[in-house]
Amino acid sequence: MDYKDTLNLPKTDFPMKADLAKNEPETLKRWETAGLYAKTMDSGKGREKYILHDGPPYANGNIHIGHALNKILKDIIVKSRFMMGFATDYVPGWDCHGLPIELQVEKDSKQKAVGSKQTKLEIRKNCRAYAEKYINIQREEFKRLGVFGEWDNPYLTMDYKYQATILRELGRFVANGLVYKGKRPIHWCASCQTALAEAEVEYNDKESPSVYVKFGVRSSEFGVRLPTLAGKDVSIIIWTTTPWTLPANLAIAMHPEFEYAAVEIKKSGVRSQKSEVFIVAKGLIENVAQKLGWQDYKIIETFHPQKLEGMKARHPFVDRDSVVVLGEHVTLDAGTGCVHTAPGHGQEDYEMALKYGLDIYNPVDNQGKFTVQVPEFQGQYVFKANPAIIDLLKQKGALLHEEKITHSYPHCWRCKNPIIFRATEQWFISMEKGDLRKRALNAIDNVQWIPPWGRDRIYNMVANRPDWCISRQRAWGVPITAFICKKCGHTLLDEKIVNKIADEFEKAGADIWFEKDVKEFLPSGTKCLKCGSQDLEKEENILDVWFDSGTSFAGVLEKRHNLKMPADLYLEGSDQHRGWFHSSLFASIGTRGIAPYRAVLTHGFVVDGSGRKMSKSMGNVIAPQEVINKHGAEVLRLWVSAEDYHEDIRISEEILKRLSEAYRRIRNTFRYILGNLSDFDPSKDIVPYKDLTELDRLTLHRLAKLTERILKAYETFEFHSIYHSVHNFCNVDLSAFYLDILKDRLYTSKADSKARRAGQTTIYYALDYLVRLTAPILVFTADEAWQYMPERKGESIHLAAFPVVKKEWIDDELEEKWEQLLKIRGEIAKAMEMARQEKVIGHPLDARVSVIPPKELEALIKEEVRNLKESLIISQLIVGAEEGGRAFESKEIPGLKVYVVAAKGKKCERCWNFSEKVGENKEHPVICERCVEAIG
Repeated sequence: MDYKDTLNLPKTDFPMKADLAKNEPETLKRWETAGLYAKTMDSGKGREKYILHDGPPYANGNIHIGHALNKILKDIIVKSRFMMGFATDYVPGWDCHGLPIELQVEKDSKQKAVGSKQTKLEIRKNCRAYAEKYINIQREEFKRLGVFGEWDNPYLTMDYKYQATILRELGRFVANGLVYKGKRPIHWCASCQTALAEAEVEYNDKESPSVYVKFGVRSSEFGVRLPTLAGKDVSIIIWTTTPWTLPANLAIAMHPEFEYAAVEIKKSGVRSQKSEVFIVAKGLIENVAQKLGWQDYKIIETFHPQKLEGMKARHPFVDRDSVVVLGEHVTLDAGTGCVHTAPGHGQEDYEMALKYGLDIYNPVDNQGKFTVQVPEFQGQYVFKANPAIIDLLKQKGALLHEEKITHSYPHCWRCKNPIIFRATEQWFISMEKGDLRKRALNAIDNVQWIPPWGRDRIYNMVANRPDWCISRQRAWGVPITAFICKKCGHTLLDEKIVNKIADEFEKAGADIWFEKDVKEFLPSGTKCLKCGSQDLEKEENILDVWFDSGTSFAGVLEKRHNLKMPADLYLEGSDQHRGWFHSSLFASIGTRGIAPYRAVLTHGFVVDGSGRKMSKSMGNVIAPQEVINKHGAEVLRLWVSAEDYHEDIRISEEILKRLSEAYRRIRNTFRYILGNLSDFDPSKDIVPYKDLTELDRLTLHRLAKLTERILKAYETFEFHSIYHSVHNFCNVDLSAFYLDILKDRLYTSKADSKARRAGQTTIYYALDYLVRLTAPILVFTADEAWQYMPERKGESIHLAAFPVVKKEWIDDELEEKWEQLLKIRGEIAKAMEMARQEKVIGHPLDARVSVIPPKELEALIKEEVRNLKESLIISQLIVGAEEGGRAFESKEIPGLKVYVVAAKGKKCERCWNFSEKVGENKEHPVICERCVEAIG
């Protein structure tokens, strides 16, 4: 008789090989055909809503690995909250307007027709087509990741209705008196020829000239201010790393609370006693002396700068005075404590100009070149003019020191070129009117920031930022629907007119602003409020795209019945503290008085395996499409869950291979359990908890604890702990322990025996819980396993709920007892390994083990002989007798001795256990008494 045929060997059609790259698209088709996402939305009706609002990616190019990280994190949260019992409708979106698309369209146009120039309408038409192309591409790439959402009904910032919403939100700001047009310095990219938002600036190292320049002071200026300096040759020393801004210098700033000094230096090479006096901050004298090579100097006067406030120094090469002003922005970190002030080229300089009534002077054009106001350098690009300006300073005898320094400098995040600060006429939203800044700061403290340091990051940015520049000098965007008087230059921006135009945008789109005549937008008889002229023209500027996305709460959350405002969660990369989180906060506070989100979660950036930033030049870029084609989207999702996303997240082929192995172990655990449930019907075969063995109950205790831990991790967004907990449970608690021990019971017991059904009951619960707990992460595999589950409830795992922790399973006393038994088991295993190395035994079932316990463990070990024997997977275990062989004396458990010898009796050909009763049954002489009973 072939006794193998009598064993209950695993049977399942669940494939061992996942073949993810091939099978995942088929699963996606099945879900789409079944309308699975729509069914989750229907299932959620009537539930409490949990809304994660999607920060729109830019519709420009294929998705990169950072996009994949972001969308998968969002999907894990949406799916897990659905399984917690919430309605979690997810509306994906795209940011469609803006400079990158416009620049690419311009580039494509130049390549097609050299010398031709597109009209604004042609640019806008081509930009819309470009955005549509990449929305469709990205949509399919996001869906390939297994991400659920309203993909057929996303929100697009270029949709007519959304464009109308953007304009209406501008109208709300206008109505609240927060919008104004003014001249002030802003970030300006001369290459892109537009203003930039704070979020569109990145800081990189740049080499700049560092110069110390003297501004001479007429002796008559001192008078009663500092009589000791009257008649002397006195200069104030400034330091700057932007010599190109010196033509725009109008003032020198000193800190009102610092002490300053007049330092006398004997003129180099002069035999007479003639000397020169320099004014610098007292706290920086030593630094300045070292830089300028002062060997012998004398402090002849110290004073507070209030004595010099309003005093005039002479510009070194322009026929103009520079006035001394007081400002608290001056520091002693570097320089001289006397700060060169050009109101048209810096925020603090601008504030000084407002305080002292100075001109907001900017002699630089849109291309970053000097205008006719600076005839010496007219037409020169400012950075290229630096050497010529320095030469002029030398000629004038005003240059005291020059060197090169490398420092952090703002660059345009699109073209990567260094930018300039440049005062121009722009539209702004005031941070101070209506206490917008104060209200935003208060709102920040009512939001949950994950991780908590996000609060300080955005708080400091909001506390220190200038007014929001909302105008851009480009074509592809929502126009600022203001009107300019041709006669006096006064601007008209009226909420009622804005809303009327918004109604037209909703029907025909924002292109009509560029198509129609100005009179078609204005009520009959509209006049300039300043001079009464009716000769008005349209504003040419468009809105900052951060205003577009920042108002998404109005265009999406408030517009769709299945969503709500504020959202429960915004989730983006950590750079969005100064981007989308920032603009959304101001847009909502300024018009609704509340933050648009209850919680904000941020993740780090993706770097390579060595922690380096990814770049094409370094060749270390890993595209999600490559990972999917090689490993499957499931492994990419597992990577997202395995990493602590609060920091920068590493990815490499080595990491992906390791995760592929982890995935296989989890999958094989699912497969093994399914194979052993082929004849199990939960409706009639479930064994009551009280009738399970201790090992079964120990496993359910651990499963309950695992479930508690995982549900808490989903609640708190600690996904990496889910991965590690599940992998450890499958690999250690199940495969290396419980399933290894259970194998004998499952295979060799009578098929419908209580002992086997008890084991099947335990692994059925384990699989049911595991597939549901991992479903938000392993979306394909969990649903695949669900199709093979006995008595599955529902067509897809993604319509199911998370498992509930059964309190009766939690048995801390049992866990505590088994911790002690497993320690003993571990010491016995060491003795068996020693015996195996000495060729006493081969397989553990070849062993007969005798244990001499220490007195304090004797009762426990005698009572648990059966459990210990089963857990060790050995043929025989006795307590208290020496069976011969070499004794293993435990160091971990003093007094414990273990003897390992060959098992007595013969090996059963069916279960491979040794028994002295093999051969007693004449009908089945080669199997043990236990197996005889099982096949009887």
